[in-house]
Amino acid sequence: MNFSYIIFRRKILIFNLLLICIQSSAALSADRAEQLYSLCVACHGAQGEGNKSLEAPAIAGLPLWYLQKQLMNFRNGVRGLHPADGAGMRMRPMARTIPSEKDLMAVGELVSKMKPVDQPATVEGSPVKGMNAYAVCSTCHGLKGEGNEALGAPQLVGQSDWYLLKQLKNFKEGIRGANPAIDPMGATMAPMAATLADEQAMKDVVSYIHKLK
Repeated sequence: MNFSYIIFRRKILIFNLLLICIQSSAALSADRAEQLYSLCVACHGAQGEGNKSLEAPAIAGLPLWYLQKQLMNFRNGVRGLHPADGAGMRMRPMARTIPSEKDLMAVGELVSKMKPVDQPATVEGSPVKGMNAYAVCSTCHGLKGEGNEALGAPQLVGQSDWYLLKQLKNFKEGIRGANPAIDPMGATMAPMAATLADEQAMKDVVSYIHKLK
C-alpha cells in the first residue's frame, strides 16, 4: 500500500476524532449551560423574558459581551452592593453561584442565543418629547438603540421599559455608576442620566426607546 496514502488516511482519522471531541465538548458545554440557567429561570423566566414583579429584566438575545460583563460586575461587587439596589443585591449571589468564567461564558452564550420576547409598554411617557432627549443617548447607544460594544454601551431596543426607567434612576441617584475606579462604563452613564430633569423626562425617553425597532 502506498505510504503517502497511509499517512493521508491517518490524518483523516485524527481529524475525525478531533471533530468528535469538539462536538462532544460543545454538547457538554450546552448541557452545563442549561443546568446553570435553571437557577435563573425563577426570576428571568424560561425564555429570558424577565419578570417585572421580581424586578428581573428581559435578558434573552442580549449581546454575549454585555451579558458576560454584567455577570462579572455582579460577581466582583461592581454591581449589587448598594443597599438601595434590592434587585442588584438579589442578583449578586446568583452570579456568584456560577463556578468559573468558562461556565459564565457558557450561560452567557445560551442567553444570547435566546429569541427576544416582545416587552409590553408599562411606562407612560411622551415618545415625541423623548425623541429629542434621546439624541444625546444615541451617540453611544445608537440611533436605533442597537448598542455599541466598543463604547461599552448595551443595546436598549427590546428591553423592558420599566427596567430602563429603574436604571436611569439608579444612575442619576448614584446607586449605580458612582465609582469610576471600578465601573468606568457606568460612570460615563451617570452624568448622562443627570441631564434628564426629572422622572417624567426619564419616562419620555424610555417611551421613545420602547418604540424603536
